[in-house]
Amino acid sequence: MNVKRALISVYDKGGLANFVKGLYKLGIEIFSTGGTASNLQKAGIKIKEISDVTGFPEILDGRVKTLHPIIHAGILAKRNKKEHMEIIKKHEIGTIDLLVCNLYPFEKTIKKQNVSMEEIIENIDIGGPTLIRAAAKNYQDVIVVTNKNQYNDVLKYLKLKGKLSIKEKEKLAIDAFSHTAQYDSIISNYLRKKWTNDILPDINSISMRKIQAMRYGENPHQKGAFYRSLPEIYEPCISNAIKLQGKELSFNNILDGDCAIECVKEFEEPTCVIIKHSTPCGIASASNLLQAWKDAYATDTYSPFGGIISFNRAIGKDIAEELSNLFLEVIIAPNFTKEARDIFRKKKNLRLLKLKGLDKKIPRKGIIFRSVIGGFLSQERDIISKNKNEWNIVTEMKPTEKELKSMEFAVKCVKHVKSNSVLFVKGTHTVAIGGGQTARVDAAWIAINKGKDNIKGSIMASDAFFPFRDGIDVAAEAGVKAIIQAGGSIRDNEVIEAANEHGIAMVLSGQRYFRH
Repeated sequence: MNVKRALISVYDKGGLANFVKGLYKLGIEIFSTGGTASNLQKAGIKIKEISDVTGFPEILDGRVKTLHPIIHAGILAKRNKKEHMEIIKKHEIGTIDLLVCNLYPFEKTIKKQNVSMEEIIENIDIGGPTLIRAAAKNYQDVIVVTNKNQYNDVLKYLKLKGKLSIKEKEKLAIDAFSHTAQYDSIISNYLRKKWTNDILPDINSISMRKIQAMRYGENPHQKGAFYRSLPEIYEPCISNAIKLQGKELSFNNILDGDCAIECVKEFEEPTCVIIKHSTPCGIASASNLLQAWKDAYATDTYSPFGGIISFNRAIGKDIAEELSNLFLEVIIAPNFTKEARDIFRKKKNLRLLKLKGLDKKIPRKGIIFRSVIGGFLSQERDIISKNKNEWNIVTEMKPTEKELKSMEFAVKCVKHVKSNSVLFVKGTHTVAIGGGQTARVDAAWIAINKGKDNIKGSIMASDAFFPFRDGIDVAAEAGVKAIIQAGGSIRDNEVIEAANEHGIAMVLSGQRYFRH
């Protein structure tokens, strides 16, 4: 047995007693810190306390327990280095071969209601990370255990072989450094948000925890996984949705689900959003959810095949019966009635995601990250919209109040369509959507050819300015009554002139909504 002495110092004591009993039966000497020592002694395990080893008491309300040369020399001494072992022997320091340590619950503490800053600060662990980093640095000689999920394997190896292989020690050391890195990242991110307004700092640590392994990424030949950012946010989002039934979410399901959720958050009225390949193919608000669904689906009746649908109201029997006739990947809602669940249960592979709070007005804030090879891009979320009082009506024909209301709905929709994008709206529902094109006129042409006669009398919205008048000419030929666009092109006058020629009302919002 290579392991002779173990130091145990943990906050999370789940599963600890059985693990330590197993170590004790193997003849390993156990010593521990205050709270952990009391817990193990109550379990009938013979241990030594840290103060018995160091000859120095825990002080400063427990802030100083293991920060002592006898402890850290026992961990850091290289067993194959003669000079190290001579010093250890000279000072009568016993080596520590196994460290079991996890940290004060900072992440859990900041989630508490009405928690004081004093309590938060006191839950920043000092001795624990120092122990873990020391043991991980000397991984060749010290086994470092930082997670209760590691207990069974470590005990199994010690019982079978009396030691761990170098590969097994390396894996534990990596986990240990990840444990302390994540801990520090959560602390720094929390305190930065608490103490500053700096949302794009010079040094930015992104902390994540894996919540789902996946069969593959976007394609079967790519590996993939889903991670939740830390600290967790409380806003309803794809990472905290509860799966009620169906297969595990795929990589693409999660991307599409995120788009569906973020789009439906724009609206307070009963709303349905249909997403396919991370872009909407139907959006509608109505006085009731069933009508919203029918209007959204009518936008494009073939693209929703294999799609994702989000609602901002609970789904009942009537909508469940309609949706059960289609092949869908995911349905997202704040709740599902028992009758709806019974209907959907017949489709075993269909994923139902419950997202509490999606039926309420949701305060949105924060930043988002996107990865590129070798780095990340970071920006504020696109949640700011200009008030319609700031819009500029630039044509001879003026939009009616009804058309202005439709424009408000339209700009909330178009910001969620992949650029270049245009969409066409009647009332508060889309009738055609064109997006993801290299030319804006192509987006208009695609949408018009999908919408056909439904385009007549509609409102057209663009995510950015029209660089040429051709998009206006195409829209006019299809029967568009009014247009809202960002403006700002060097050819704005030419575009406005085209609208005047066709008798179309045009509004410049002054705000672009690119979505790459």
